[in-house]
Amino acid sequence: MYVILVYDCGEKRVGKMLKLCRRYLNWIQNSVFEGEISEVKLNELILHAKAIMEIDEDSVIIFKSRQEKWLEKQVVGKEKSTLDNFL
Repeated sequence: MYVILVYDCGEKRVGKMLKLCRRYLNWIQNSVFEGEISEVKLNELILHAKAIMEIDEDSVIIFKSRQEKWLEKQVVGKEKSTLDNFL
């Protein structure tokens, strides 16, 4: 499945959440990630995120789609992170 993940965490936890999300998804912009991920890996990511988060203060929002082709993406302004494919 293709997901877009957005998080909002307290300053003390931002670095840990950033490192965690980079292990599973592609960084797009501040606190925004996207990419293909299996259901098992997504559940693993959520489990690790919950361990970092203060549930009463922080949030993670995940938008899911079957495949990237079903999602149209438009960037207005500078794209902070481009995804380059190296062979």
